[in-house]
Amino acid sequence: MSGPDSDDDRAFKDLNVVGMLHQFWEQKQMKSMMMETENLVVYESIPSPGPPYICYVTLPGGSCFGNLKYCYSKAEARRDAARIALMNSTFNELPCRRITPEFISRSVKEAVSTTSGNIADASDPGTSIGAYCLMLELNTGKTMLEFQEIMTVFQLLHWNGTLKAFREMRCSRQEVILYYSQQRLDERTRSHMALDWLQKEQESPGLLSQELQLAMKELGEARRIGRELRFYKEKKEILSLALSHANAEDLEDYHSEEMSWREETEFEYYAQEGHSLEGSMTNTSEHCQLHSQESDGESME
Repeated sequence: MSGPDSDDDRAFKDLNVVGMLHQFWEQKQMKSMMMETENLVVYESIPSPGPPYICYVTLPGGSCFGNLKYCYSKAEARRDAARIALMNSTFNELPCRRITPEFISRSVKEAVSTTSGNIADASDPGTSIGAYCLMLELNTGKTMLEFQEIMTVFQLLHWNGTLKAFREMRCSRQEVILYYSQQRLDERTRSHMALDWLQKEQESPGLLSQELQLAMKELGEARRIGRELRFYKEKKEILSLALSHANAEDLEDYHSEEMSWREETEFEYYAQEGHSLEGSMTNTSEHCQLHSQESDGESME
C-alpha cells in the first residue's frame, strides 16, 4: 500500500533526482580527471515487509545520507535519499564550504569559545585546540564533506578505544594525526575494529547487543534529521560484524588473529614515523569536541 504523493513528491519524480545525483558526481569525477564512473553512487535499501522504507546512499569518498521522510515504497525512499544527498553535494561546492586559512582561523576561534582552551593552544598539537587546528591545516583546500570523511576515521578510533591505546603507547597526538590522516576506511579496518569488540564481548557478555541497539538508535535519529551518516552506519556495521562471530568457537580464533594484527600494526606505525623499529552539513565544532573528549581521559599526549 502506498500513500498519496504530495506536490513535492511529484516534482521530484519529474526531476529524476536519482539521475541528477549520478550526473552531478559523474561530471565532478570527470573534471578531476577520475574517469572511473562505475558505482559512483551506491544505494542500499534496508529489507522491510512494509513501510516505512529506508534507503541509504553512499557518495564517492564515503559520505552517506538517508531518506528523511516516512516513505511508503522503496522507490520513494531511494528518491528521498538521493534528494538529501544532492542537496548536501551541491551545498558542499559553495566557496564557504572549502577549508581556507580564513576558514581555519574562524573555526578555531569558534572552537575556543565552546571549549576550555585558548587561542594560544592553536600552535600546540598536544592540546585539543592545537590538534583540531592541525587537522584543518592538513586538509586545506578540501571541502567540508571531504574533511568529514577523514574525521570519521578519528571518530571511529575514539569510539573503538584505539586512541586510548595509542596514548598508553606514549604516542603523541601529532604522530597519530599525521599517520591516520592518510588512512581510509576499508574492510581490513572494519574487521580489525570488529576484533576489538569481540574481545570486549568476551570480557563483558552482552555488551555487543547493547552497543548495537544504541548504534541503530543513533543512526535512525541522525537519518531523521538529515545528518551525514557514515560514522553512525560504520558503527552499526562493525558491531553487526562482531556480533555475527560472537560465539565461543569463533572468539578463540579471532583473538589469535587480533594479536597478529596488533603486532603488524604497531610495526607499521612505528616504521612510518621513524621510531626505532624496522589510524551533512558538517558541524566543525563537533570535530574539536572529539579532541576535547580525548583530553578527558583519552589524550594521546
